[in-house]
Amino acid sequence: MIVDTLHPIYEGRVFRWERGGLETTLSEYGRTTEGPAAEAWRRSPFYQLVHSDRAMLRLPITEATAEEFPSIRDFRSAGMTDYVALINRFAADKIIGEMDCILSSWVTDAPDGFAEPDIAALQHLVPFLALAMKSASLGRIAETLVETYLGRDAGRRVLKGRIARGVADRISTVLWFSDLRGFTRITDTAAPDQIIPLLNDYADAVVSSVHDESGDVLKLIGDGILAIFRADERERACDHALAAASTAHQRIAALNEQRASDGLPTTEMYLGLHVGEVFYGNVGSKDRLDFTVVGPAVNEASRIAAMCPSVDQPVLVSSAFAAASGEARRRLVSIGRYALRGVRRPQELFTLDPEAGEE
Repeated sequence: MIVDTLHPIYEGRVFRWERGGLETTLSEYGRTTEGPAAEAWRRSPFYQLVHSDRAMLRLPITEATAEEFPSIRDFRSAGMTDYVALINRFAADKIIGEMDCILSSWVTDAPDGFAEPDIAALQHLVPFLALAMKSASLGRIAETLVETYLGRDAGRRVLKGRIARGVADRISTVLWFSDLRGFTRITDTAAPDQIIPLLNDYADAVVSSVHDESGDVLKLIGDGILAIFRADERERACDHALAAASTAHQRIAALNEQRASDGLPTTEMYLGLHVGEVFYGNVGSKDRLDFTVVGPAVNEASRIAAMCPSVDQPVLVSSAFAAASGEARRRLVSIGRYALRGVRRPQELFTLDPEAGEE
């Protein structure tokens, strides 16, 4: 059975069952609109079914049908004799993205193929199975959408019912605020069609690094990224944030090599890290809410990141972060006290000591 979905990478999912098997095999497929995938889709029985008014397509599995439809070749090699494809379409107002139907195919190795009662049973039972699959798929879609657009932890909280305006938790967390060096200059000089791919390339490097270290990305603000690292112990959260920073810089270095070889503009990441208490929850109007973190500590993290170009450092951390970092404190070196815009008192800032990093 095949169902399309709403996912930034995958177009849909395939569920398979085999006689004698107790487990469902799940696989996901990418876009079928270009390249070899598009050609394979056009040469499938499902394509004919979707682009017709029929609800069923039945094909004897022979050398001729295997030649016409490459997807049937494996069935013929396995000794199958008959193939039935079914489509269960949704009403126009029930379509979700590309998910406008459920497709299924059924094969048998009976010498005479499917008997008429078999076909009648499939036509009667499959619509109920398709309805159950659609229901399960809608749950998956909701989970994918909230995690994609809100972040993993925030998405899970929203799905569990944390959607009332003003509902927020007071938490202590490590705050990550990063942006890209010279992004305004790049947007002024690069071709317009290069800007979105550039943002996507660098966001991939940064977001994947944060996720690898159990962080949660809450916002993509143009070229800026706001994330948090929560742990039972502050020292552990600081370790995760520093590890993510190291990984992100490594991935950006590799990305810059590739982009430079392709003649594309490159940049670097500026990063500010801070530790503080924030409110984590729903903020906004009754018609438009955002699940995020708010508080003075968030502003301080962004101001710290904004200081990176002035002191020519790729990473700056607050004195609160340095104090909470435990063993990692020896990797940090002070660069002095600075007045941060919107922050009452000058703050001592630290950066990573290159020599300590090498050791």
